[in-house]
Amino acid sequence: MGRWLEEPAEQDVVISTRIRVARNLKDYTFPLYMSVEESDNLTNEVLQTVKDEFSEANYRFYRISDLSQKERLMFVEEHLISPSLMEKLDKSSFLVRDDEKATIMINEEDHLRIQILLAGLKFEEAWLLCSEIDDKLEAKLNFAYDAELGYLTACPTNVGTGLRASVMVHLPCLAMVGNINALIEALRKVGLTLRGMYGEGTKGLGNLYQISNQTTLGETEEEIINKLNKLIQQVVSKERKTREYLKEKKGINLEDTVYRSYGILKNSRLITSKEAMKHLSNVKLGYDLKLIDNPNLTDIFKLMVDIKPATIQMNTNKDLTIEERDKIRAEIIRERL
Repeated sequence: MGRWLEEPAEQDVVISTRIRVARNLKDYTFPLYMSVEESDNLTNEVLQTVKDEFSEANYRFYRISDLSQKERLMFVEEHLISPSLMEKLDKSSFLVRDDEKATIMINEEDHLRIQILLAGLKFEEAWLLCSEIDDKLEAKLNFAYDAELGYLTACPTNVGTGLRASVMVHLPCLAMVGNINALIEALRKVGLTLRGMYGEGTKGLGNLYQISNQTTLGETEEEIINKLNKLIQQVVSKERKTREYLKEKKGINLEDTVYRSYGILKNSRLITSKEAMKHLSNVKLGYDLKLIDNPNLTDIFKLMVDIKPATIQMNTNKDLTIEERDKIRAEIIRERL
């Protein structure tokens, strides 16, 4: 798991790029109201299309109902599926490409959610891959489309392109100086939104946030992506300037914060997921600012994923108590550092 993270990328601020499009099939009820039989028919139609059109790429198929709760949560922790996909156990399923850069979610809020996930800031590459998959599916599947409105979706906010483009960003210094709320308001005014690391309704653990477009109607896919890309560059610049400012003006305080977190992580015997995320965020900042010289810190985001509760339990193949998880989490962190 986590294969999409293995791709090298500059990740000081932008951790990952995600492109997701929502599509529905014309002759089926929306997932919320469809019967289990209808959902099975739709799933089979999608699977046959993937088999016919994607012979050059291998996809693994999973039914949500066939997975344990730990397995479902692990896929969420790996960012391969959305938390919402787990809500309809008898209807939902998904396909994951072998390199884990592409996921096709079936019967989430919409019949299809095509997701592309790449490490670093790679809008153009992500959109090209998403568009290619979308075109192959549309060649065989009858998508619900209106000549005036565009693609029809279960939620009106997705009507039009059905596109959500987002990046996951690490903003520790903007958080330190109290500028996150101001950033949220500034992004809202230009049609963007800032959410926690798992999207809507989640918090920015480890100072990780998702920035995405709010509107999908009235602009082309390319216009949405270009607009988001330009604004992300401004956010990246602001975070980097704030980092340099704090390093220059509050150097000893910043260094103290970083090394206190470094010491806790290197020596803890028990550590919760929330506390680990906080200290890993500080250590990542220290590494990016060259305050800490440790080659084992190049892949902190993957470490953040590997210490999530369900991922730990799946990797140990055990049902663990909270204290046992906290102990193993501390061991993993000490070993990596």
